[in-house]
Amino acid sequence: MIELDDPKWEGLTGGYRMPYDPRPALRALEADASQKDPWEELWNELHHQGDIGEASYAAVVVLVGMETRRRRLGWNLFALAATIEVERHRKRNPAVPEWLEQSYRSAWNDLAGLALEDLRTVKDPDRVTTALPVVALARGQIKLGAFLSFLDESELDELVEDRLAWSELYREDGG
Repeated sequence: MIELDDPKWEGLTGGYRMPYDPRPALRALEADASQKDPWEELWNELHHQGDIGEASYAAVVVLVGMETRRRRLGWNLFALAATIEVERHRKRNPAVPEWLEQSYRSAWNDLAGLALEDLRTVKDPDRVTTALPVVALARGQIKLGAFLSFLDESELDELVEDRLAWSELYREDGG
């Protein structure tokens, strides 16, 4: 695991291919996970139009560690981690640095467990829809994970209507 006081953070790049140090935002979330500004910063800086950097991978490791300890980061953790993992497979993005590779794999193993636990217990739609791609990605189903990650409610509605004639054949109430 990379610690927040590790000097390696200073040389890492974010989604804009420029140096980015996410530690202030990570520390803010550790102090108060309900803050919106740190999440907004991480979303904006750790990926940009499909680009990610080494800071993106390191931030996932730290965020998963926070969630493992306290279970309070919410759906943003699953959604951001899934976005970064999908983009890790994009040809133009850097590989996980060798010094971080084991921690990143371990974080993803922990993240899959957290997502499965949420799927067993949580009814919040945001947690469910962001946990599903995490499980798919953690099990090596990259295309499925990518599809689930980027599918919004309106696209899902259109897809099930086109493919399954949903409004004609199914009840909306689930009963």
